[in-house]
Amino acid sequence: MADLGRAALVVSFGLSLYALIAGTSAAITKRRRLADSARYALITCFATTFIASVVLASALIRHDFTFTYVAAHTSRNLSTIYSLTAFWGGQEGSLLLWLLVLTGYGAVAVTLNRKLLSDLVVWVVPVLGGLATFFAFMLTAVSSPFDTQRRIVDGAGLVPSLQNPYMVAHPPMLYLGYVGLSIPFAFAAGAMLSGHTDERWIVATRRWTLVAWMCLGFGQILGSKWAYEEVGWGGYFAWDPVENAALMPWLAATAFLHSVMVQERKGMLRVWNMVLVAMAFGLSVFGTFLTRSGVVNSIHSFAKSSIGGWFLFFVVITTVFSTSLILWRLPILRARTKLESALSREATFLYNNLLLVAFCLTIFWGEIFPILTQLFEGEQKTIGRPYYDFFLRIFGLPLLLLMGVGPLIAWRRTSSRALLKSLRWPIGVALVAGIVLVALGAGSSRPGLIAYTFSAFVVTTMVVELVRGTRVTGSLVELIGRNRRRYGGYIVHASIVLLALGIAGSSAYQTDRYVDLSPGQSVSVDGYHMTYNTLTQHKVVSETDTVNQVRAHVTVTGRQNKTLSTGIDESSQLGPSSRVAISTDWLRGEDFFVRVDQRLGGQQIRFQVFVKPLVNLIWIGGVIFVLGSLVAMWPDAREQRRLVSRLALARA
Repeated sequence: MADLGRAALVVSFGLSLYALIAGTSAAITKRRRLADSARYALITCFATTFIASVVLASALIRHDFTFTYVAAHTSRNLSTIYSLTAFWGGQEGSLLLWLLVLTGYGAVAVTLNRKLLSDLVVWVVPVLGGLATFFAFMLTAVSSPFDTQRRIVDGAGLVPSLQNPYMVAHPPMLYLGYVGLSIPFAFAAGAMLSGHTDERWIVATRRWTLVAWMCLGFGQILGSKWAYEEVGWGGYFAWDPVENAALMPWLAATAFLHSVMVQERKGMLRVWNMVLVAMAFGLSVFGTFLTRSGVVNSIHSFAKSSIGGWFLFFVVITTVFSTSLILWRLPILRARTKLESALSREATFLYNNLLLVAFCLTIFWGEIFPILTQLFEGEQKTIGRPYYDFFLRIFGLPLLLLMGVGPLIAWRRTSSRALLKSLRWPIGVALVAGIVLVALGAGSSRPGLIAYTFSAFVVTTMVVELVRGTRVTGSLVELIGRNRRRYGGYIVHASIVLLALGIAGSSAYQTDRYVDLSPGQSVSVDGYHMTYNTLTQHKVVSETDTVNQVRAHVTVTGRQNKTLSTGIDESSQLGPSSRVAISTDWLRGEDFFVRVDQRLGGQQIRFQVFVKPLVNLIWIGGVIFVLGSLVAMWPDAREQRRLVSRLALARA
């Protein structure tokens, strides 16, 4: 089976290399049959990569410890589902997943667009072939998942924190997002290489971008939920380098999705859109470099290995390639129209873009700062959470406000009087909301108060828009059906409002206390009364590990009445891991969160107790985010007719 997997990857490498070389030759010489063969090679590359993936998945399920990868990441006591998650739990398996998703995306994309965009697809194929060649080379020559060894009794197992339902979906969702950004990148490169830089490539890749953007965003929400319940520190996003690595391309893709609307409607921002799509893809590759190289400290990153240097080379090559293309095609990319007014919808989109990119670059600086200090000073210095929190407020709050202004401002130009007239209801509701919040005591946190007030402004804007539209159509369902892209975007905006409320509430207004208790003692925290009852210990012994499970049992009364257990699993092989207890009050929208911080001697325990208001709005917002994204990308007959006519016009 290992030989079959290796052979399949060797064939994948040959096919992707052929797609690169033959595809480039066909595009230059305009030989249609050679172009078709290159496209078929890319499609077949997906089939051979799929075979290799099935081989590895089968070995993981069967616990075939003759595979070095299987022995390093699974054990016999792992269930089937968690044995499969080991597919992406290690370096080699993650690379194979990347190649599988890349070739799968590429095969579908070039097949669907081979007729309407034939002049672009002939260049898209070698671009995708080049990307696939790199990953196939890595899997065959540098880091193979099919290395073998003598059979052993049992494997090393999977880290306990990864044995969580959220980790079944979180990594593959991120990979669907990371790799999905290669499709708009490839089509943008194809447009520049072919010289056809009209809007066709944007129209053809809009849904691909939405899918990648949705997966990347929802994958981060799933990761936040995992961190909240599993890592045991009481938070959900720590500005960890690998967390930031997923956030940066999402921010760039968000800017791209907004600015392409300006290009489609007004023919503007063409150079900017090329820069954004290249930035989004480049940051996804850079994030993989951070994860694989070990150049920064992260609880998510893999140990330092030779693969980091290869990824740095790949980052440099893709960056130079995309930058050179943009500079080469600047004369034909320059916009035919200019911004007419600072008070217009296209100007609002531009402000939105500048804030998103500024925030993205701020995070990027925080990521590379430790690398630069290590390089020039011989000592790695990191930038802490206050830096990121400060810029989240500086850039995030204006972005929240622009979400409310954008839908009510006209294209081309509008007067300040007309704008104020359109915004009178949102401004009025926001002012009333702010006054009420101050009266209720929410003024203790100025950023939290501003976030709540701006959220009221945005929600009112969306309500005003929906009411106006429903008056015209007579039905909310018909209104959304007429322009799913626009109103799907409003649903996404609603999810961002929930996210902002959840972040503001759970960080600005949370209660955090450390208490030392012995059995029978109690403490009151923000309306909750917690009594520490007993401490129990249970030892679980297996062939390869011994785990001492320490559990403190507490009773919570007051706002809730529940019995909870929290503690620490002390593994002789994998070290300690925290087991938190969370009780959710859905009516109040808050969590009572308790964890064992440390044992003080005997049965005395130091607990860390949180009361986190509105934190569950983050997870609800994640679900609504997916719903809005699906509405925005859901096709209908009228839109398809418009797209076909526009493609035909642009092609002519």
